[in-house]
Amino acid sequence: MTTTTQTPQRPPVAAAMPRKKAPRGIGGASITAFYWMVVPAVAAFAFFHTLPVLVGMFFSFTNYAGYGDWRFVGLSNYINLFRDDRAIGAYLFSFGFAIVATILTNVIALLIAMGLNAKIVGRNFFRGVFFIPYVLAILIVGYIFQYMFSNSLPKILVGIPVFRDNILTNPDWAWTAIVVLAVWQACAFAIIIYLAGLQTIPQELYEAASLDGASAMRQFRSITFPLIGAFFTINMVLSLKGFLQVFDHIVALTNGGPGTATESVTLLIFKGGFAGGEFAYQTANAVIFFIVITVVSLVQFRFLQSREADF
Repeated sequence: MTTTTQTPQRPPVAAAMPRKKAPRGIGGASITAFYWMVVPAVAAFAFFHTLPVLVGMFFSFTNYAGYGDWRFVGLSNYINLFRDDRAIGAYLFSFGFAIVATILTNVIALLIAMGLNAKIVGRNFFRGVFFIPYVLAILIVGYIFQYMFSNSLPKILVGIPVFRDNILTNPDWAWTAIVVLAVWQACAFAIIIYLAGLQTIPQELYEAASLDGASAMRQFRSITFPLIGAFFTINMVLSLKGFLQVFDHIVALTNGGPGTATESVTLLIFKGGFAGGEFAYQTANAVIFFIVITVVSLVQFRFLQSREADF
């Protein structure tokens, strides 16, 4: 008699494996929840930022004065800007001011950051003190500086011809007061960036360099500056971009005067566009200025980034 043994059948692999659940986000949240957070933010940005920009670009091809009727004028506004001596003067002033202020800000901020990175008494206290200018309202501080330049300095520095009278009324020297205020305020943020970079440098490098007899200047050239090259690039790009758009400092000190000696591009756009009946014309100026800042920032960033390896 033959006995047959039946082998139990195994369930299909597909049936035995558990079904995969839908992908989930951080902390188990559904991906859909992230869309509910992102989409409203994108919609609000498009409505309050992108749409007004597009509308402004549209009106830059018209003769719209900010009120009343308007008609298309094509590229007339853009062509006239290159013939406008006042606009050209504002661009020259903005670039000259931005270059001087950027250099001074980064030199002073780097020196202060190196001092605040050293082992000094009250280091955390001084770090907080040097950051205060960044959180103050620049218009309020600007009016304080205006009083100092107008009243205090002529009495204190009476022996210096430049400060004998109010420097803010001097067409040749009024820009220096704006540079002083802008650099004083901008150094606070630049110091924080440089401090962050300095704290990433291992102290062992300085100890080894000291054992080899390297001087402080040699350590700065060979260790400090090369290793904070990326932070230097960030500060230079942000500083130049910010100074090109200078506005509050000028309003508080000179309001563009004397005459138009300290009139920046942003102040010209504000005065002509909102108070001078040149809405479309200054909108075209704003479009050109936006392109100029974008190109300058990209070129500056690419150049400095390519030089980081040579620092």
